[in-house]
Amino acid sequence: MKIKPIETPRLILRGFTKEDALWAYRIWNDPEMGEYLPDEAKEDIDSEYIKELELLGEDEECCYLIPVYKNSKQRIGTCSFMIREDKKIYDIAYCVHKDFWRQGYATEIAQGMIAYARTQGAEKVTILVSKGNVPSNCVAVKCGGKIVSEKTYKKRGTDVIMEEYLYEVLL
Repeated sequence: MKIKPIETPRLILRGFTKEDALWAYRIWNDPEMGEYLPDEAKEDIDSEYIKELELLGEDEECCYLIPVYKNSKQRIGTCSFMIREDKKIYDIAYCVHKDFWRQGYATEIAQGMIAYARTQGAEKVTILVSKGNVPSNCVAVKCGGKIVSEKTYKKRGTDVIMEEYLYEVLL
């Protein structure tokens, strides 16, 4: 799904390109950065998976974005959203590279996606956050999120059971 770039105070959330595949792969498969993501981190680069990631910018159901600095265009993370129920609910996700942690970027990215959803007529935004991911839980709360449910899932490729909260932000 393609959209016009979303602008925040310091960033532009631009569409995912083929050239972003390795960047995203390195974030999502890093044991520290990917600790709370649903997939197991891969130790070796999987060329087939990279080829799949190269196509994310063309995905019709999910809008994959890359947050970049406005001036330098340096990438700082990844984010995405899916639209459900007649365009009334946006499910958002964000992941910031560890080199940029604790600088408010995750909050800025989430707020940018929430503002975009509001302009599109959405009624609410949802955010799934692992219970153990304290910084991301803080982001959801800063953005106005309220916990509406809890669940568990098995991290793909492992025997690890993850617990998570579902936050809703009413618009």
